[in-house]
Amino acid sequence: MVRIEYLQVNYGRRANALSIDRLEIDKGERVAVIGPSGSGKSTLLRSIKGYIRPVHGKLEVMGIDLISASAAVRRRVNRRVGFVFQQFHLAPRLTVLQNVLCGRLGITNRWRSLFGLFSEKDCRLAWEAICEVGLREQLHQRADTLSGGEKQRVAVARAVAQEPSMILADEPVSSLDPAWAEDVLELITEIQTHHQTTLIMSLHQPHLARRFASRVIGLQSGRVVFDEPASSVTDAHLEELYRGNEIIRLNPSPASAGAA
Repeated sequence: MVRIEYLQVNYGRRANALSIDRLEIDKGERVAVIGPSGSGKSTLLRSIKGYIRPVHGKLEVMGIDLISASAAVRRRVNRRVGFVFQQFHLAPRLTVLQNVLCGRLGITNRWRSLFGLFSEKDCRLAWEAICEVGLREQLHQRADTLSGGEKQRVAVARAVAQEPSMILADEPVSSLDPAWAEDVLELITEIQTHHQTTLIMSLHQPHLARRFASRVIGLQSGRVVFDEPASSVTDAHLEELYRGNEIIRLNPSPASAGAA
């Protein structure tokens, strides 16, 4: 599903924002990427989505090397990759239904979508996604009237309506309180199982990564520090990963969990 070889991403004068020699993620895997702020978690996900163009190496997504592929081919791959953002990226004045239909914009007929004339299939997929995330009662409610957890549910539904082969979730719960964070992660992982998609999510909380992922990749300064089954990740791994930063342990106390 994803194959990386000698990948390098630079930001302006900052060399090696991401520098990965080799990384493979198979179809159907549930992967969490963790690491300190600035470690390259978002850069990795955005590179896979196609938002960032690496300067060197191979980045193969669904059998297509995004670095050497044409713009048209990259767009075809992009349509099969759903993305859930940290800050939701919803249109505040649009309803839940209208926001979820935005997930169909790159797939449905271009001219019809420009005028909001979505097909019967588009509307059906949007409705099914909204029901799946438990927001049918909020169907015609404006996004700016929803709670943070509900907004993220809309964002998840928008990705589901896209009928993706892969879902990328970039810090999807960092803006939520602990209760909503667990609720949203449970939802995302249930959807991943139900639709048999590949799920790659960046998380700031290692204990949630271990709980909701089957594999955990640790990034530090743009490089892979460890790549382990979730059950094998220990506090020693985290001490190495967060060296020089605040240590976030796998089993935080209630007080520290609330602050996460």
